[in-house]
Amino acid sequence: MNIEILSFTKRPIKPIDIMILYNDVGWWEERKEQEIEEMLNKVQSVGAWKDDALIGFARAVSDGKFRAYIEDVVIHSSFRKEGIGTKLVSTLLDELSYIDVISLFSEEQLIPFYEKNNFKNSKSQFVMHRKL
Repeated sequence: MNIEILSFTKRPIKPIDIMILYNDVGWWEERKEQEIEEMLNKVQSVGAWKDDALIGFARAVSDGKFRAYIEDVVIHSSFRKEGIGTKLVSTLLDELSYIDVISLFSEEQLIPFYEKNNFKNSKSQFVMHRKL
């Protein structure tokens, strides 16, 4: 299978393509195309492409120097368990190699995947959210 993993700067990603991925996995149906376009202009992101179809996506929010946070690692359900997620995360980490600390939130069942990608669970920090 010929899959290309490319940064947003090398191959721009259309918001509608991300919406299709989100819909496939049941995420963020309330997000609008324009909001996703605004987000894409403020983050580092990578896409996994099979021909002209976006089949995977990952993004990172960063201060550009000290910290980055990986979010929305998503693979279309038809292409899971083929190593695409690992390639997406690896490419994103390469692009963030100048950052001191890279963090992420993970659902419990995905912890083994991130551990294989050199992330470690921190017992000294807790995730807290504030929702309006």
